[in-house]
Amino acid sequence: MAKYLAQIIVMGVQVVGKAFARALRQEFAASRAAADARGRAGQQSAAASTLSGLSLQEAQQILNVSRLSAEEVQKNYEHLFKVNDKSVGGSFYLQSKVVRAKERLDEELRIQAQNQGKEPQK
Repeated sequence: MAKYLAQIIVMGVQVVGKAFARALRQEFAASRAAADARGRAGQQSAAASTLSGLSLQEAQQILNVSRLSAEEVQKNYEHLFKVNDKSVGGSFYLQSKVVRAKERLDEELRIQAQNQGKEPQK
């Protein structure tokens, strides 16, 4: 009885292990394909994130921007910059984060425009 139970456990572990290995290989392949698809734009975006110290997602969260559009970025930037002005009781630290987030998003817009063969809008 114990022998059969041990065989069942071993077989179960083997099945789960094979399934896990297959899933891991698929995930690596999908990740590699996504990285290849991003290509040069992904490299430029990563470089911009490194230089600014903010990731694209972090900058979007700071400015409360769901999709990347110059108008929405500018509108939210102006509002948050005014709200965090030190003269009205705001925080200089938060205001500087807002400025850095706008710089990062402007850089991303420039990269996207460059990849589409257009000049960035200012």
